[in-house]
Amino acid sequence: MAPPRNVVKIAVQKPDAIPQLIRLDQAKPLAAVVKEVCDAWSLSHSERYALQFADGHRRYITENNRTEIKNGSILCLSTAPDLEAERLLSGLQSGSRERRRETLQHLVLLAPDVTFAQEVISRDGLQRLGTIIEDGDDLGEVLTLTLRAFLELMEHGMVSWETLSIPFIRKVVSYVNMNLMDASVQPLALRLLESVTLSSPALGQLVKSEVPLDRLLVHLQVMNQQLQTKAMALLTALLQGASPTERKVSVVSGGWMGEGAGAGAGSHCAPSWDRRMGVHGGVKSPKPPSHLSQHMLDYLWQRNLRQFIYKNIIHSATPLGDEMAHHLYVLQALTLGLLEPRMRTPLDPYSPEQREQLQALRQAAFESEGESLGAGLSADRRRSLCAREFRKLGFSNSNPAQDLERVPPGLLALDNMLYFSRHAPSAYSRFVLENSSREDKHECPFARSSIQLTVLLCELLRVGEPCSETAQDFSPMFFGQDQSFHELFCVSIQLLNKTWKEMRATQEDFDKVIQVVREQLARTLALKPSSLELFRTKVNALPYGEVLRLRQTERLHQEGTLAPPILELREKLKPELMGLIRQQRLLRLCEGTLFRKISSRRRQDKLWFCCLSPNHKVLQYGDVEEGASPPTLESLPEQLPVADIKALLTGKDCPHVREKGSGKQNKDLYELAFSVSYDHGEEEAYLNFIAPSKREFHLWTDGLSALLGSPMGSEQTRLDLEQLLTMETKLRLLELENVPIPEQPPPIPPPPTNFNFCYDCSITEP
Repeated sequence: MAPPRNVVKIAVQKPDAIPQLIRLDQAKPLAAVVKEVCDAWSLSHSERYALQFADGHRRYITENNRTEIKNGSILCLSTAPDLEAERLLSGLQSGSRERRRETLQHLVLLAPDVTFAQEVISRDGLQRLGTIIEDGDDLGEVLTLTLRAFLELMEHGMVSWETLSIPFIRKVVSYVNMNLMDASVQPLALRLLESVTLSSPALGQLVKSEVPLDRLLVHLQVMNQQLQTKAMALLTALLQGASPTERKVSVVSGGWMGEGAGAGAGSHCAPSWDRRMGVHGGVKSPKPPSHLSQHMLDYLWQRNLRQFIYKNIIHSATPLGDEMAHHLYVLQALTLGLLEPRMRTPLDPYSPEQREQLQALRQAAFESEGESLGAGLSADRRRSLCAREFRKLGFSNSNPAQDLERVPPGLLALDNMLYFSRHAPSAYSRFVLENSSREDKHECPFARSSIQLTVLLCELLRVGEPCSETAQDFSPMFFGQDQSFHELFCVSIQLLNKTWKEMRATQEDFDKVIQVVREQLARTLALKPSSLELFRTKVNALPYGEVLRLRQTERLHQEGTLAPPILELREKLKPELMGLIRQQRLLRLCEGTLFRKISSRRRQDKLWFCCLSPNHKVLQYGDVEEGASPPTLESLPEQLPVADIKALLTGKDCPHVREKGSGKQNKDLYELAFSVSYDHGEEEAYLNFIAPSKREFHLWTDGLSALLGSPMGSEQTRLDLEQLLTMETKLRLLELENVPIPEQPPPIPPPPTNFNFCYDCSITEP
């Protein structure tokens, strides 16, 4: 008889005792269960004991988590959590270093359990651990275990990080700043400071002021992956704690922001990742920032943090961990987020600086032409000429400021266009002039494309979106070089022009082209290329035709057509359907077809009729008159036994195509010609055909191949087979609509140990 559902069979262990196998009734109070276990081992005072899971984290069993106990679980009887917490906290006061070490080891083991953590915290355990950390008497294993226990207890969220004292934070900071420190202590100290920074703005400012950035850079350069990860974690936490204004000041027009993002920020800002040859001129030599919160990114970029991340972390021999990947994603997202102000700022038509930038964009494309045509013209004529050139540049309005009033992309689109014109002038001129020379409806508008492409890149790179707490999808190529965002735009705008030509697009197809370019960029970014050059190579290897093929493949996958079980079903259906196609081809041959004879003068003035006998043994044929109805079998004078046919020839292999003059005036006949060779006495003879259409050519060559026992390999057979397979598969799967089909068939269960459940028909019932 099966046990009740609320009863589970478990084992209970105890050191130096024989394990008990018991039936645990989940409806019985836990205290009663513990008492029964203690009574079996003759233990008094059952309230001093508790049950724990024996494997993994030795969590205490409570009324809240007892439902996790399943059949076969192994539990152990141990000291109750309140008594164990009291015992361990007393051990922390021991003068013996060895006993304190053992106590801390046990405390670290039990600290992840919330029941035990509550007992420790309620007995001022955090204060006692904090005292050990602040005293710093032992900087080795004891301090490491203390920090681990402290972190485990704090991460339960029962005590706020804001309650930590300033002297305590400064002591932990000192462990981070020490040169000679145990390698296991500093990652834990960095982890603690990261949690403080993310949880308390006030203490985060203290950490920012106390931890030198140079010290974090030193930790990043140590070949210790754990230390690198925790240093990067604290670095991104400090950046997240800084206000957008603080981050903006520190990376004006740099990083992935590009050139135009820092207009008017002042020359005191040092160059960042991307600002090497900016639109706004040069900058001063870097100096250590006096106010760390305002200049931290600026200072980090000057210290070549990007290059170090790219060479020593991303391309390290050690695989990149999930935590480090997340912090690199955060760093990328924060830096890309600095593009948002430019992206959301429309062009100001009254700004002299922005008007000059628009004129520079126009002059870079039409400088020589504009100077030669504009010489000696009146002001009105020059304005008219400029308006015409802006229209040729791809702006929708004669006043380009109206195009750039849209946000997004705002001024970010202008920054991208300026960068392209100044850093790739030949490609820029080629783009503009090439499209200016096309017909109006076929030209690819540069300005309109740049504006839409900037929006597209901001969407793909999630510019301005908040950081995810778990994402890891950073792009290695953004750490690979300066001006990464602008360089990506330069590659993308040339890709757009290439795709425009491949699609033979017109102005009405603009949105379709953008959708294809979006797919090309998204697919290539998903591959996470390690450098911009590799990105350029991969995205250019994904032309419009390949995008269409991938779309078709994905559509078939979504329909389930390419699932392994469906493919197996299709393979099983193929022989039956090929037999159906063979039958149709032979019936078509039995119906017969009118063919034209080709004379030596290339005249198609005679007709003849050929068909297959109903028993599929003889080809019968003969001449017919123009306009006459198809003849009967009995009226056809000539016969060719199928058994005498030796081979089927097609195209240029046919003798009537190889003859002098044949096929040279009309090469289309090559595709319609076929012949059958047969024995005529001692000589080999041929029956030559010129099919009236490509379809008839496929039907006859397939039918003759079927008669000869050869495979039917025509294009028509392939299309017919695919159509029949699709129809038959859908019919077979009608009852499985909206039912997911697994990739692998379910496993076959093993046979039963006996077959006593089978009914024996030989036994007659009384």
